[in-house]
Amino acid sequence: MPVIVYCQDRSGADELRKEFLAAHFAYIETILERIAVAGPMRDRSGGRITGSCFIYHTDDEAEARELLENDPYYTAGIYDQIEYHQFLGAAGSWVGGKIW
Repeated sequence: MPVIVYCQDRSGADELRKEFLAAHFAYIETILERIAVAGPMRDRSGGRITGSCFIYHTDDEAEARELLENDPYYTAGIYDQIEYHQFLGAAGSWVGGKIW
């Protein structure tokens, strides 16, 4: 069962995101096989980036934490709030239809 990680940016993180973007992308490229999908979250208007979402190929929260904590965005202190959730994909194109 994958682990979904929601990361909410701290106030004023916009400049840090720009500063560490290349390092963040370089790190993501080293762990691509561990990521089902990842990307930024935007505000309701679709404009400003407000955080990140990662879905890791692991059912081990400790492993998900390690993957996130090695990310330059994490080490730069961009994220204020982080939530880890086990996820069971039950229906949709990502799971090939439905699981029941």
